[in-house]
Order: sequence, then structure tokens, then C-alpha cells
Amino acid sequence: MEDKVKIEMEFVIHASPQLLYQYISTPSGLSEWFADNVNSRGELFTFIWDGSEEKAKLLSKKSGERIKFRWLNDDEDGASYFFEIRIQVDEITKDVSIIVTDFADEDEVDEAKMLWDNQISDLKQVLGSA
Repeated sequence: MEDKVKIEMEFVIHASPQLLYQYISTPSGLSEWFADNVNSRGELFTFIWDGSEEKAKLLSKKSGERIKFRWLNDDEDGASYFFEIRIQVDEITKDVSIIVTDFADEDEVDEAKMLWDNQISDLKQVLGSA
């Protein structure tokens, strides 16, 4: 199995970290921008897009700061890949950014970056900060 490449992307978002956290950490928040629908049972989240489902395990979260998931198919393969959405506030300017960490196959890096660009663009629209 070939190794995936780690991707880190930063997006400036004009919203309060508290509000942003609701959109990245709750099923209702995530279903507004990340997937068509999101359900959770404990630490198991089900993401639904156009009728197809992907399940992810919640690995960790820190209130107001970050959330980290691992897709179950990666978990079953014994892979340690994850995706994390982190909120970062610049100490000086107080600018709020989202840092996305994800992994993709080498030939799918551009596609993965484009997907995140689109997802975060949707999030900005929902927040009214586009």
C-alpha cells in the first residue's frame, strides 16, 4: 500500500472561534457545509454525500480549538491517517484561520486541495464571511 501525502492548508475566516467551532464539531454544523447530512453516535460520525455514506471515528477534539477524525476504512487498514480542522487565532492581529490537515494519495493531492477549497468556501458562505 503506497503512503499518502500529508496536506496542510490555511484559510482565513471572518468569524468568531466559538461560532466556527460549532460548525466544525457538531453534526448539524458539519451538515451545513461539509456533507449533505451528518449523524453521530458517540464517537462514530456518518457523513452522507449524494446518497453515499462514509463513516469516521472522532479521534479527539478540544473545545473551541480543533476536531480530528479518521475514516473507518483507513482505521480498518491499520493506517494512521486522519483529517483535522483546527481553529487558529493570530495573537497580534486576532485574525481567525482554519488549518486543515488531511492525507491524500500522491496523484490526488491537487484534487484533495481543490475539494477542501470548495468545502471551506461553502463554510464561508454559510457564515456570511465569503
